Amino acid sequence: MSTATLHDRLDETKNGLTDLAPAELLDVFAAEQVRLEATTDRTTTVQVGDFVPDVTLPDATGNPVSLADLVVDGPAVLVFYRGAWCPYCNVALKAYQDEVLPTLDALGVPLAAISPQGPDGSLTIAEKNALSFPVLTDAGSALARQLGLVFALTDEVQTAQRAFGNDFEAINAGGEWELPMPTVLVVDAERKVTFADVHPDYTTRTEPDQILAAVRAATTA
Repeated sequence: MSTATLHDRLDETKNGLTDLAPAELLDVFAAEQVRLEATTDRTTTVQVGDFVPDVTLPDATGNPVSLADLVVDGPAVLVFYRGAWCPYCNVALKAYQDEVLPTLDALGVPLAAISPQGPDGSLTIAEKNALSFPVLTDAGSALARQLGLVFALTDEVQTAQRAFGNDFEAINAGGEWELPMPTVLVVDAERKVTFADVHPDYTTRTEPDQILAAVRAATTA
């Protein structure tokens, strides 16, 4: 297991992109990251004490998964991410598989990852990173929208994403040019949020030790 923190690995990923992509496109994404961090109203995003609605979402093989069934014994960890095309999401979910899931399994705490991409994309990221937890499709970002996590891509960002080959009309199950802000929630058996960490700057993510600390706090509450 790497001794580097998730933050370190995400920084390495960001730095590595400078060798793979035109500077003008990376500048568009960098400006987007700054804008989202500066303009997101955190009072409108999901908060500790809120309740996550009970929805049924398809997993990577199309099988329905009910959040109520997932969290029936509480607590549970819900990870909102952007999609298989996002390098930062791949790094984060792989870290959660390797560094979070073993402890969660020992505690009997489920973890599920949720994105707006269709099941094919979910299967891609699950296979690429050998994920053994459910990877679910939130079509149209319906659940993420109820939690205040959705943002629209500007015209400039849409053009830059198309230059990378990312057509969200095809990638996202709802065909929308919108994405969720990466977020980790810990919820109890009633789907009440006991921990919420929202990242408007999608190049940053919740550290594995933060998740485990939040789960331990929930299991001893």
